[in-house]
Amino acid sequence: MKASCRPTTAALFLPILLLSGCMFSTRKLLIPKAPLVTQTVSADELVARLNDRWAKFDSLTAKVEIQASVLKTKEGKANDFSFNGRIVMRKPGQLRVVGLVPILDTKIFDMASDGKTFTVMNYIQSKAIRGSNTLKKKSANQLENLRPDVFYNAMMVRGLEPDDEYMVTAETVMLEDTAKKHLFSVPEYLLSVMRRKPGGHELAPVRVVRFHRDDLLPYQQDSYDNEGNLETQVTYENYQDFDSAHYPSRITIKRPLEELQLIMSVDKEAENIKNMTDDQFQVKVAEGTPVQNLE
Repeated sequence: MKASCRPTTAALFLPILLLSGCMFSTRKLLIPKAPLVTQTVSADELVARLNDRWAKFDSLTAKVEIQASVLKTKEGKANDFSFNGRIVMRKPGQLRVVGLVPILDTKIFDMASDGKTFTVMNYIQSKAIRGSNTLKKKSANQLENLRPDVFYNAMMVRGLEPDDEYMVTAETVMLEDTAKKHLFSVPEYLLSVMRRKPGGHELAPVRVVRFHRDDLLPYQQDSYDNEGNLETQVTYENYQDFDSAHYPSRITIKRPLEELQLIMSVDKEAENIKNMTDDQFQVKVAEGTPVQNLE
């Protein structure tokens, strides 16, 4: 009578399997391909690199193509639309975003912010919208919750503030290319930025920035709200040498709480433009135009 396939002890597990007639086989696994270069830096050095990149940044102009999606998961549908755009930004918080009809190059909207308040001219509905950069009350209209700071913070990863606390961890992510049957090991650093809550020892998450260790460039930034919910996730792909900087050619912004997604393909980019004027960050609203005020 053959022995049972059920092992009696951990020490005898393998011999019992082999001698009892249980099926035993060996299979091949994909061998991970590692990057040619894996850099190692300390936490302070990684933060210093990020701070230095942010300190050197003063202004930016970019020509983009934007694919926007408004998701309605409870209804099982999504509304997708695309348009061309021009983005201009300048420290400490000025921003201008113009949406254009593809080919025709006519304006869909024109948004400008001084860092505290914003104005949007909606040319489709022939009305203007004004409000604070800080969202105080959420609207049922998902797009109305998309304030200028979302664009500003996505286009360039900020350096750390003086009251930020941080930690850096290292891990390796495995990515599989099923079509080519390749497995890639991707070493990365995770920079977790936190702030201490008043009157206690609890740390509140602010954001997590992920870096690939072959080039030490940020490829993802997760930002959290005051309740610790993931508010905005931005991914940076395909870094290229533009006119004046090494910059991602594809930026994806996801807002899971509002179920919004924006994919920006950067066609042309230039940093630290000289002689920018304040009127580049102003939207003219014609007299008599209806104005909607947002909280």
